[in-house]
Amino acid sequence: MHPDITEVLFTEQDILAVARRMGAEISRDYAGQKLLLVTVLKGAFVFMADLIRNIDIPVEVDFMAVSSYGAEAKSSGVVRIIKDLEAPIEDYHVLLVEDILDSGLTLNYLKKYLKSRNPLSVDIATLLLKEGKQEVPVDYKYLGLICPDAFVVGYGLDFAEKYRNLPYIGILDPRCYS
Repeated sequence: MHPDITEVLFTEQDILAVARRMGAEISRDYAGQKLLLVTVLKGAFVFMADLIRNIDIPVEVDFMAVSSYGAEAKSSGVVRIIKDLEAPIEDYHVLLVEDILDSGLTLNYLKKYLKSRNPLSVDIATLLLKEGKQEVPVDYKYLGLICPDAFVVGYGLDFAEKYRNLPYIGILDPRCYS
């Protein structure tokens, strides 16, 4: 375990089991349909890679980059699109793949934004749900794991661009960010 981590919440095996389960559910639910997985960079790219390897139907992927934090440690809910999708989405079922759903402000905005582009549907798959932190209601279709209200890193999740490469999700020692 990394010395800055106080507790491992979810092991690599836990997360891979979630990717297998969610991949099977997505494959079943979208069989015979045009599916586009959209990931918001950078946090969810690791989970997206494992998830798509567990989907056994044809699928396309695209990426967005957004900023909603500015200089703050908490999302303002004001989302600035830094990188948008590459192609039109009208003929697709869009599945937003996210690493963690906490305040819900950014995901709520992105879901409305993507719906305005007239896809067949827009749904959300999230690896983690930070229990009790949602400031706005966000409907998700696929949920991996419930996470306590703690500062978590690893498996793509970061603090100041560090810890993304950890193969597990753990609680970051408060001394690292206070």
